[in-house]
Amino acid sequence: MSLLGWRDDEEKPGCPNAPEHFGPGAYLRDHAIALGITAFCVAGVICMLPALGVSLPGALTIAGFVALCAAIALTLDYSRRARFYREASDLVTELGSASHFPALIDEPDFLEGRIAYQAGAALARLSNNEVSAAQVDAQNYREYVELWIHEIKTPIAAAKLMLASMHDAQGAKLTRELERIDAQVEQALYYARSSSLANDYAIREVRLAGAVREACKKNARFLIERSVAPVIDVPEDTRVLADEPWLVFVLGQVVVNAAKYGARTITFSTRVEEAGTPRECTMLEVRDDGCGIPAADVPRVFDRGFTGANGRSQGSATGMGLYLVALMCERMGLGVGLASEEGVGTRVLLSFPHDRRRAVTPPPVGPWR
Repeated sequence: MSLLGWRDDEEKPGCPNAPEHFGPGAYLRDHAIALGITAFCVAGVICMLPALGVSLPGALTIAGFVALCAAIALTLDYSRRARFYREASDLVTELGSASHFPALIDEPDFLEGRIAYQAGAALARLSNNEVSAAQVDAQNYREYVELWIHEIKTPIAAAKLMLASMHDAQGAKLTRELERIDAQVEQALYYARSSSLANDYAIREVRLAGAVREACKKNARFLIERSVAPVIDVPEDTRVLADEPWLVFVLGQVVVNAAKYGARTITFSTRVEEAGTPRECTMLEVRDDGCGIPAADVPRVFDRGFTGANGRSQGSATGMGLYLVALMCERMGLGVGLASEEGVGTRVLLSFPHDRRRAVTPPPVGPWR
């Protein structure tokens, strides 16, 4: 598995729009007018004092004293500004959030620096207020979505009960469509929960074979409709660290994807990798014999909203299934990878760290090579 690289919309290190570093050269360029006036003053002293009866050596001494005073003044002014501006310049390139600015730099003792510091502090407060408001809005929206999902499940359940008494072909078709609606509603619920800052999951030991069977059972009607046979080659005593409902949902998304794109057999198998090391983990491989994914699409299959050539040909793909798989695996500290060959099939691999500490440190997500 390999880490995905920088995205095109992310700012890369060393970008050309980084702020200018404060140094002697930058300071002198910024004070070029003052330096020019000082040089003109020194030249004027040298020219005028001999005309007033002062000897040339005396005029040069006075001019040198004036130049020395100007140099000392500029040096003192530079030294008190340098620390603040250098810290501010370096901080801007490394800062992850504007709200951290006032806490990471001391307020300077010169006027322009105090003005800049106070402006930065005001922007940090404004940023905090905007982030807080956005978090409240996101939380309210999430709560509304969850409430709507729970409310919509009531009429779905009622419709299923009514359809249970219909045994004709039309009733079977309606049941299948209703199950599709139910699956999409469940996907929306898990997406709302996975994007929350709250921990809506609990990492515990889970029987992997049981989770695999539950995922196949929940999607049994769809698998039967598509004539897909699951083959579960997972030892009953295999236990992994995960949240069981989330893991069942993740496996269900993988199973539905495989069935949707032409698989006739879906095989689940496990193996232990890097045994005896701190990176020891259980690998679950989900292999199908479907149409496979074009090589150009494989690096982007976990991107949000990416449907690829296969999804566009289906016409009903949302590009959210594998995105949710990657997102929820990241939340649970699992690694996820994918390898595919067009016309041969696809393999999805989930890695379950044995070390509980690694279970909260997400491994890479990306194409499996």
